[in-house]
Amino acid sequence: MNRRELLKRSSILGLAAAWRMGSTARIASAATAASSDSLPLAPPAKGPVPVAFLISDGAVVIDFCGPWEVFHDAAVPGRDEEAFQLYTVAETRQPIRTSGGMEIVPAYTFETAPLPKVIVIPAQHGRSEATLAWVRKAAAQADITMSVCTGAFLLARTGLLAGKAATTHHSAYRALAIENPDVRVQRGARFVEDGHLATAGGLSSGIDLALRVVQRYYGREAAEHTAYEMEYQGQGWHDAGSNQAYAAVRVSTDAHPLCAVCEMEVDPRTALRTAYEGQTYYFCSTEHKAQFDKAPAALVRLLAQP
Repeated sequence: MNRRELLKRSSILGLAAAWRMGSTARIASAATAASSDSLPLAPPAKGPVPVAFLISDGAVVIDFCGPWEVFHDAAVPGRDEEAFQLYTVAETRQPIRTSGGMEIVPAYTFETAPLPKVIVIPAQHGRSEATLAWVRKAAAQADITMSVCTGAFLLARTGLLAGKAATTHHSAYRALAIENPDVRVQRGARFVEDGHLATAGGLSSGIDLALRVVQRYYGREAAEHTAYEMEYQGQGWHDAGSNQAYAAVRVSTDAHPLCAVCEMEVDPRTALRTAYEGQTYYFCSTEHKAQFDKAPAALVRLLAQP
């Protein structure tokens, strides 16, 4: 019996009883989540939900492998067939080198990929016009298009996030707002859902958003089963606002200056800097300095916001 079959059997035959015997903390968490059983998605009458993982060079492994594992392990009591059909898609089928050097051969190109109902967009380097065109076309027929971490930048570049709320990695809140003034960037959000689009915060947040997608298709109990089998104890998928540790805006001081774009601490002796309207602003990289120098007034307004 392979691992997948073992997980399914344990979920269907024994997990319901084990879950009911869980701790008070787990029951309290489930009760809290009851009010979030909104925005349901309808799974196909027959067959699994097709999920496309868009990848290119530099794709961050946990951003797509975290959700991949969630959808792969999705445990739906009473269902004999797989809940989700997973596949990778890229501009070509040439091997892709992801973060850390892992190499992946994409299963499909944009021309050959099946139509997905869920699209997962991790942080990655590729933002070609062909990539953006595929996302726009596929998203028009998908139930949910979700980004993880700075995959939100790729999603925003398609224009689909215009006028919508979104989040990203905590170090990129300002950069996303600078590049996309028509996007309502949410600080401190584990994930944000806005219509058929959803964006997760950094890295591990994608696991929580994927569990939320499982919940929207198959119900909270199925998502609880999945998290239990994964031995995933995170509760972020119960509460979209659970990234409050990153909500506060860090303040740059002369003693401890921060990069004006990502809020990372910098060494004032060596950091890049720009003087603007009598104030000195520091930067951790040439990229962030260029972002500021391109539109300093816009960034200063962001810095003034609470």
